[in-house]
Amino acid sequence: MNAPLTTPHHPSRSLAHAPSTPCPSAPPAPVSVPRPPSPARRTRPRTAAAPHRSPPLSSDLPAEGLALFNRAPSLVAEAALRACCGSHRWARRMTAHRPYPSLETLLAAADEAAYDLTPADLAEALAGEATTVVADRGNLAAHTALRAAHAAYEAKFGHAFVIDLAAADPAEALDQTLASLRVRLGNDEDEETVVTAEQLRRICRARLRRLAVAGPVGRAGSLTPGRPRGTESTERRYDGRGRWTVPGRA
Repeated sequence: MNAPLTTPHHPSRSLAHAPSTPCPSAPPAPVSVPRPPSPARRTRPRTAAAPHRSPPLSSDLPAEGLALFNRAPSLVAEAALRACCGSHRWARRMTAHRPYPSLETLLAAADEAAYDLTPADLAEALAGEATTVVADRGNLAAHTALRAAHAAYEAKFGHAFVIDLAAADPAEALDQTLASLRVRLGNDEDEETVVTAEQLRRICRARLRRLAVAGPVGRAGSLTPGRPRGTESTERRYDGRGRWTVPGRA
């Protein structure tokens, strides 16, 4: 039995006659397009920081009461000042030097005017002063000693005993007053005049501070705070028996 004839396989021929299939092409490389330059960011121009300004100090501007005092008529201002110091010449000088831009200038002017008081001016101011009030503390014996010392002082010097107790502890004011009375009773007239003038100057400064706050007319209608109506400076006389009297009053 004869074997079937087979055609020899030629690889080259089969490849030549094989249908050609297209080779898949590689994807095109992305074309880089240059980006347009981004616009510059606009920033707000920095302004220099405003300098820090502290609020005005209370002494930079006149207090309300001081402003009222500066604008008050001369007679009203002078009356308010005489409630601080009973000397007419002192009050007129202080009135003429208005306006005062601050409490400090007011006090400085008051000190200068007080140092220039003549003995007659001081006597006039003291004639309107009452004995410095002491807080009602301590026992009966202490107050009895205080009244006796006041009477002895007024009999010797002819005017009320004045002392600045603004900075004193109320609990110690009585003892401080008694101690000061005992010391000052040992002064002669010239020595006591110097001490009294200094104490009156300090008392006047405290009254002026109240004037600068409340103005020439206080809320209660008095000329200055701390001096109720009807207690303005008046001429008083010492009767030699431990009492001060006002002419025309019983």
